[in-house]
Amino acid sequence: MKVTINKTDSYEKESAVITAVAVTEDIRNAADILRGNGASIPVISGSDTLMIGTSSIYYIESVDKRTYVYTKGECHETRYRLYELEEILGTGFLRCSKAMIVNIKKIRSVRAELNARLSAELLNGERLIISRGYVKDLKKKLGVN
Repeated sequence: MKVTINKTDSYEKESAVITAVAVTEDIRNAADILRGNGASIPVISGSDTLMIGTSSIYYIESVDKRTYVYTKGECHETRYRLYELEEILGTGFLRCSKAMIVNIKKIRSVRAELNARLSAELLNGERLIISRGYVKDLKKKLGVN
């Protein structure tokens, strides 16, 4: 199978095309992974439990021993702890402080701050502070020096 990867300057311009003789289960699984449909986590919304796809998560924050999942315009609570979510979410997410995990694909821009920290602007306009202990990992994942 031939695989070609072309680099783009923006996460918003990312796309994938699969050309196959037949749509097999393996092809469907690959497409689901590319769409971000491969993983989801349960969150609490009122008295209901919803499944949120990991591709719609902007960031996750722990406050007062509770864990909150933020999507474009909503906030939900989950019973998972941050260290458990780090394992579930995988490489598209990065711990950016002791109490927060950010979705790398939802970062629009980063800017240097005081004390060797970074400020990250997300696609929804929110700003997060990247603690200095996590700056090196973020720069590596973003390909920034």
